[in-house]
Amino acid sequence: MSGQFVRLGEGERAAVRFSVDGRSLSALVGDTVMVAMLLAGRKLRTFEFGGEPRAGFCLMGACQDCWVWLADGRQLRACTAYVEEGMALLTAPPAGRWPANAS
Repeated sequence: MSGQFVRLGEGERAAVRFSVDGRSLSALVGDTVMVAMLLAGRKLRTFEFGGEPRAGFCLMGACQDCWVWLADGRQLRACTAYVEEGMALLTAPPAGRWPANAS
């Protein structure tokens, strides 16, 4: 599957390994979670009220459209958080963590 984003250049930063729904991926140090996920796939998550794919909207942390989950259940905005080594991301809330905004 091709990604929503394509990296056209600038590949000299160190690689960072992370996972999305158990799938091992890599990004570059300094990539946001959104960039890292959309380089590897076509969506960040599925819209909880209709099932449509979501890939972010405003790209600055205001619209609430890019929420993803860490494996421990915490949410983060994919457009403003940086991918970290070993980060385990989920595209749907972990069991028992619904609604999506529950902390």
